[in-house]
Parts: sequence; structure tokens; C-alpha cells
Amino acid sequence: MAAQFLSLACMRRSESSRGGGDLSPQPHYPSMPKYPKGALSSEEEKNMEGSESTALFSVVGMTCSACAGSVEKAVKRLPGIKQAVVDVLNNRAHVMFYPSFVNTETIRETIEDVGFQATLVEDETNEKSTNVCRIQIKGMTCTSCSTTVESALQAVPGVQKAQVALATEEAEIRYDPKVVSYDKLLEAVEDSGFEAILTSTGENTSKIQLKVEGKWNSHSMRMIECSLQALPGVQEVDIEPELYKFSISYRTDSTGPRDLIKVIESTESGRFKAMFFPEAGGRESHRKEEIKQYYRSFLWSTVFTIPVFLTSMVFMYIPGLKQAMDTKVVNMLTVGELIRWILSTPVQFVIGRRFYVGSYNALRHGSANMDVLIMLGTNAAYFYSVYSVTRAATSPYFKSTDFFETSAMLISFILLGKYLEVLAKGKTSEAIAKLMELCPEAAILLTLDKEGNVIGEDEMDSRLIQKNDVIKIIPGAKVASDGYVIWGQSHVNESMITGEARPVAKRKGDTVIGGTVNENGVLHIKATRVGSESALSQIVRLVESAQMAKAPVQKFADRISKYFVPLVIILSFSTCLAWFFAGTFHGYPSSWIPASMDTFELALQFGISVMVIACPCALGLATPTAVMVGTGVGASQGVLIKGGQALESAHKVNCIVFDKTGTLTTGKPVVVNTRLLKNMLLREFYELVAAAEVNSEHPLAKAIVEYAKKFREDEENPAWPEAKDFKSITGHGVKAIVRNMELIVGNKSLMLEENIVIPVDAEEMLAETEGLAQTGVLVAVDRELVGVLAISDPLKPSAGEVISILKSMKVRSIMVTGDNWGTANSIAKEVGIDTVIAEAKPEHKAEKVKELQAAGYVVAMVGDGINDSPALVAADVGMAIGAGTDIAIEAADIVLMKSYLEDVITAIDLSRKTFSRIRLNYIWALGYNLIGIPIAAGVLFPSTRFRLPPWIAGAAMAASSVSVVCCSLLLKNYRRPKVLDNLEIRGIVVE
Repeated sequence: MAAQFLSLACMRRSESSRGGGDLSPQPHYPSMPKYPKGALSSEEEKNMEGSESTALFSVVGMTCSACAGSVEKAVKRLPGIKQAVVDVLNNRAHVMFYPSFVNTETIRETIEDVGFQATLVEDETNEKSTNVCRIQIKGMTCTSCSTTVESALQAVPGVQKAQVALATEEAEIRYDPKVVSYDKLLEAVEDSGFEAILTSTGENTSKIQLKVEGKWNSHSMRMIECSLQALPGVQEVDIEPELYKFSISYRTDSTGPRDLIKVIESTESGRFKAMFFPEAGGRESHRKEEIKQYYRSFLWSTVFTIPVFLTSMVFMYIPGLKQAMDTKVVNMLTVGELIRWILSTPVQFVIGRRFYVGSYNALRHGSANMDVLIMLGTNAAYFYSVYSVTRAATSPYFKSTDFFETSAMLISFILLGKYLEVLAKGKTSEAIAKLMELCPEAAILLTLDKEGNVIGEDEMDSRLIQKNDVIKIIPGAKVASDGYVIWGQSHVNESMITGEARPVAKRKGDTVIGGTVNENGVLHIKATRVGSESALSQIVRLVESAQMAKAPVQKFADRISKYFVPLVIILSFSTCLAWFFAGTFHGYPSSWIPASMDTFELALQFGISVMVIACPCALGLATPTAVMVGTGVGASQGVLIKGGQALESAHKVNCIVFDKTGTLTTGKPVVVNTRLLKNMLLREFYELVAAAEVNSEHPLAKAIVEYAKKFREDEENPAWPEAKDFKSITGHGVKAIVRNMELIVGNKSLMLEENIVIPVDAEEMLAETEGLAQTGVLVAVDRELVGVLAISDPLKPSAGEVISILKSMKVRSIMVTGDNWGTANSIAKEVGIDTVIAEAKPEHKAEKVKELQAAGYVVAMVGDGINDSPALVAADVGMAIGAGTDIAIEAADIVLMKSYLEDVITAIDLSRKTFSRIRLNYIWALGYNLIGIPIAAGVLFPSTRFRLPPWIAGAAMAASSVSVVCCSLLLKNYRRPKVLDNLEIRGIVVE
């Protein structure tokens, strides 16, 4: 699915400009056909929409994209076919169809009629074997927590893969729905001691949360629930009576928000009113609630801690107040000690309760996290103070020394740090929030009569749009939903989705993307993808998944986190014991001990400082926060990076393999010259060639067919002569029987293989075309050469500059193409590439990539076609041009949505900047701990008498994780290399 939305969002644009035309205020579109023009009546179309099925076929014998194209075309010609996608790499055909018009056996026979063996794959058509769900997790504090949850999820039978991200506080789980339900996954998280909230089930459903106002009782609740469950497409209804809230999961192809609201409001004679629930849940609302919680906790902690701090460290220097604080209450217990005890207790046990819960959950599962360090440190200070003041209260001679300010101030500073950390982490995912803001708030719904005339329009919330609604888009408004134009002409600015700056002409039949802006004319569109199916939602989902994926470098932090907390606890106790025994056995002068302390109290302070200054959080956040910001920045620049693995690999790239057609060139070849070697009409010649090439999906074949249409200008879709025994020869050309004549169209090597004589003048023209960086195509009829075509695929204006910039970045460029050597060398010379591999089949491209890797290069492959997919997969980093095929995009690690070649440089530069930031984060996190722990342990104390009080150590620990997040946030200021801006200024970048 990820590939399909990108294909929709980045499809090739038509070069022709379409005018505005006069618009009637009451447009009429009688049939609004969804299938082959006029084949179905509107009633038939309506009837079949509810009974959609899918089938997966194994297709044996396909060798290239032309084979896949011929199968796809044959299947699409059948009545009742909604969609057909053929994957030549995996020998599969995925077909969506309506069983009332066609069945799987007919589809299978049709594929076999084309010349390939087809088998229906039963298991995969009946039920999905894998779902991916997402769970929001509350309460994680460091990598130890995320590792605990990840291990618990991995242990659940049926879970194939689980990823837990500390930075986003989410888990993404790939599981088998036949073996385990998402309820079991939620239980596994909660058993680990954390709160779990399901945010996505991964099933083909949408979820809506509605607030229902009215006179509630148990009977009315059951009535509403039963009414909703009776509605076709509704899968699950959850009720939260205390919030008057209904959560409904449903299938978008069967029902929608308006239907659900209508059912609720019609229950019990309209006693109820339904509306969208104000807080729809999800990451943002959870983040806001978390920020509020930490803010409130810090505020209350400060209210209690400030008096503790004042009585402990300020009032003792003010004469009048000092006497008041030193007044005895019971025996040696003073007023100041009693006040500190009373005020620090709620901080320790009420406000600090979250740390007790976190440490208990961690220890219960055999791990130790940051909460354990905080609890050990604060409890040591608090309970020693309780012992000291209790002894003072029961003894007329013992003068106590308390550390209540240590525990209270520690908790306050840590809460402040967590508040600032959550605040900063919220900014790392702003890219997703900005994408979501592209959706308009309102939409104009049109009402049609049976003939298709507009009889009314109604403005409504855009969230209420359902599949097959007809929406009116006025000039200047955002397109409210993915769909296709059924009436009107206009230009649409799609730059916010695709990066394409120039407005794209739209007329009847053209697709539009939700969130784009209508520039001038009025458009009426039919909604085809709503809710989670929309292109925008799927882009958001891809970016979210990328932010979830761990970079390999994060394994370093995960390994350290297993031993970090236990090691710190050992160091803390060792420090305490070392100073205690050193003092007891006079290992240092007694003058070193502060007047208000004894040997044990000094040792205790050193031990607590070591425990609370160590920060596992900073290590855990070093990588994910930088990856989150980096992928978000990439998405805003039109570079979709599929996670940390892709980012890490891209920064090491030192060799790039470029495909030619559609990558270095525009991918829109045109016939520029024709030479006939026999006496025949040019129209007749092109009819024969077009008849053979119309069955091929190759860009050169499409260029020939488009050129042939010029001889049939009177026909919009000319019918070419029938081609029998069509055969595509990968990397060479095609063969077919047209009008009882054997036709061979292809390159020179194909003609030589077929033993066809190539005249001298044809050889000369081939040499001439190749010298001009054009492709020569030879045409033979009945094994005699009759013509030569010269086809030009213009270079992208920025290609030469991009190769030059890559050289300056010490990245080697290589071109691999299936085209002939002459054309390939000419193109390479023009752009400045030294190494060329021509006449390469798809497997040869992948082999070349592997050879380069074996030679020690970190290789990136840039391509856009099906034949590039093996190389994209084989490369360390696959980069797909956004206007390319679904399969290429699916196989790639990075998708260049704008189809701009210079975004290759942006992707590499951004990955380098991101990883330099990750390195800086690790240097800071490790350096902080390596320097801070010895200082806290008292390394400087013998020579300087400097010691780090525990509360200052706690403040430093809180500041360290905040500083790592802020360091990652600086990536938001990323600007692509200035040389690329210079390309735009000079007009090299095509818009």
C-alpha cells in the first residue's frame, strides 16, 4: 500500500496545458463511469460496489515489464475489473474485481490466453497472515524500559517483530492475527508495568470517536450499540459511559461517519445528538496530557521544596530566623527539622509516586532503569534523615543532620528535566503535525439526482466525507479528499504533497490528491480514498514508521543500557563504602569533613551523588530523537527516508549507480527522426510498428505509439491492427505477426540474433543517432530491414551539475542502462560520468552493484523502473525516483518524491548531518557520564575540597537528557547545500 499512494502522489505529469473553459452552474454527468467507458450503467455500478473481492495469482513465464504489461492489459479488458497490478519480480498478479461480473477462473484463463501459466493462490486471498498494529506506551523513562517492553512483546506467540521507540513512546508490532489478537499485545505491555493504548490495529478499517449527547441510560446505550452493529461494515463498538463516548471501527468501503451519526441520531426518535469527540486520542493528545502532568507535578513539588530549601540553606544565615528554626520541639528535634520532614514527605511519596511505580515494574521483570536510580538515591537521603531526626527526638544529647532538602530537590529537578524533555520531544515530530494540517476543515458535498444533475450542496466537516461522495472544490480551496475529477477544469498546486512547484492541469478523469490547492476553475471530484486510505494519511504513516525504525547504531546504546544501571548502583555503593572506611581508618584528615557532617554522612552524600548523576536517558535518546527530526526534515524536503537503517547507510555512501531512462533523463522519450529503407507510406509503416509496440510497457515503445497517433489525429484512441504471437525479448525489443507479416522491432543486437542484414546506410544512421545521444530502433518486416527510428530522451537539466557536485563530495558516479553502448557513452560524456555499463539486463544491474560492494564501496542505486528493483534491493541504499513504478518505490530505502535528481544530494547530505548529530549526542551522553560520575564520587575533593551535592547532581542528570534532545532539534534548521539553491537560481531545476 505504501507504494500505491506514492505512485498516486508522484505520477508523471502531463506536459500539455489544459484551459479553463466555461463552467455551467448545474453540471451534468449522467453515468460517471467507474469502469471502461460506458460499459456499466450507474445502477449496475452501484450494485457491484458493495461486493468487491480480491484475488492473487501466481504467474509463471514473465521475463520483463512488457510481459507484465500484456497480462495487466488483458485482465483489465475484462468486465468488472477494478484494479490489476502485476509484479514481474515475484511472478504475482493482484486483481480487485466484482464477482457479479467476473470470477477468478475467467481471470486465470485470460492470463493463460496471453501465454503464461496462472494459478490462484488460495491462502493469501482468503485472509491476511500479517497485521501491523501500533500501541502508545505510557511510563517509559529510558532504554531499559523500552527493551523490557520489546522483549515482552517478542515473547508473545504469533508476534513476528516488535519495535519499541523510546522517543515516540510507541510500539509497532507485526503479528499473525490468526494466532494472536491485539488485545493480547496490550496485555503483554501492561503486564510489563506500563499503560498501553491501541492507536492502530493495522487492519483495513477506520476508527471514529463520537460524543453522544442526550438522556443516557443502560437501555438507550444498548439500543445505540445494537443499531450501530447492525450497520454493514461496522466491526467493533466500544462505549465509555462516563465520557458519553462511542469508539467505532468500520470499513470505509461499506459505511462512513455520516451513516454512523445518522444511525445514532435516529435511535429512539431523535433523542440523541452525535458529534466528533473533542479529544480524538493519539500521539498528540497523549503528548499534551503528559506535558500537563509533568508540569503539574513539578509545580506542586516546587511549592513544597522551596520552603525545605529555605529552612535548610537560607534561614540559617538570617539571625532571627535561625533562632526560630533551631528552637527545640522534643529533646534535640528542632522546628526547622520538623518543617523539612513534614514538607518533604508528600514530595517523596505522593509527587514521587511515579518513580516508585516505575522502579517496581522494572525490578519485577528483572531489569533496572532510571527510576531505580532515583528511588535508591532519594530513599537513602530521606530515610537516613528520618532516622536522624527520630533519634534526635528520642535523645537529649544526639544532634541530627538531615538531608530532606536532598530528596525533595532531587525529585523537583528531575521532574523539571522530564517536563523540558517531553516538551522538546514533542517538537521532534512537528513534521507529521504539519502534514496533517494540510487537510481542509470543511468540504462542500453535492447532492445529485438519478440523472447525475446537481440538486443541492451542503457545507460540512471534511471528516464526514465518505467513499464515492461528490465534492465541490472552489478556486483557492484545498482538495478535501483523494479522488478523480468528474466535471470541470482547473490547475491544482500539488507542491505540498509532491514537491512539484508548477500547478498541474486537471480535467475530467484526472486524479487529485487530498490537501492540494485548487488554483482557478471549479472542480467536482468523486472521493475514492478517505480516512486512513488517503495519500496524505499513508505518507504520514510512512514517516511515522520511519521514525519508529531503529538505526543499527542504536544497538550500541541498547547494549550499554543492559549493564548501565546495575554498574552505577555498584559504583555508588563502592564509593560510599570507600569514603566511609577511609574516614573510619583515618585515610584522610578529619579537617576534610564539613562541620555539619560526620564520616558516614559525607560518604552517604558521595554515594547518592554518584547514583543520581548517572543518566541512562541521554544515551537512549541520542539516536531516536535525531532520526525522528532527520526523517521529518527529509519529508518536508520531499525526501522520504524509510527509517534509521536507511539514514545510517546513506551517510556512508561513496558510490552511486544511476539508471539512465527516467533518472538521468526525463523519462519521456520522443521520436525525433525516421528513415525508411523501403518504398512504403509513413502512415502504414507506423501502423505496423504501433500495432506491435502497443503491447509493450517500455518507455521507447510508448514513445513510438504516441508518435504514431499523429497519423491518426482524427481518432482520440486509435485501434491498431491486431498483433498475434506477441513476444517481448528483454533488453532487445519485440516480435509479433501483424497483418500476416512478421514484424521485429528492436536494437541492432536483436537484428543480428535474427540473422537480419543491416544495410550500410542503416549502420550510418545508427552511428549518427548514438553520437547525438539518441537511441536507434530498427524495424524489420518479413525479415527485411525497412526503417530506422531515432528516439531522444532528453537529459534532466540538472544531471551534469549533480554529477559534478557528487564528485566534490567524493562520491563516485556510475551509469548502468539497458540502452546501447553508443547512446550510453554519449549520455555519460555529456553529464561527466566516467564508468558506463550498457545493454544491461535487470539481473546484470544487481550483479554490478554486488561487484562494487565486493570492491569495498558503499553503494546507492538510483532508479525508477521495475527493471531497477533487483538493483535497488541489492544496493546498500536504494533511491527511487518518486514518479517511478510502485515496485521500484516499494523496493527502495529512500523515495525522492519530487523526482528531482538533485534530491540525491539532499538525501546524502541530510543523512551525513543527522549522523554527525548522533555522534555529537553520544559524545555528550557518554562524556557527561564519564566525567560526571568521577566528580560526583569525589575525585576532585582531596585536592580542591570540591564536592557535588546530590541535588546539584540530580539537576545535572535532568539537564543532560534535555540537552541531547535539544541538540537533535537543531537539525530542524537544516538547509540543503547552497550549490543546489544556485541550481534553482540559474534555472537548471525543472519546475
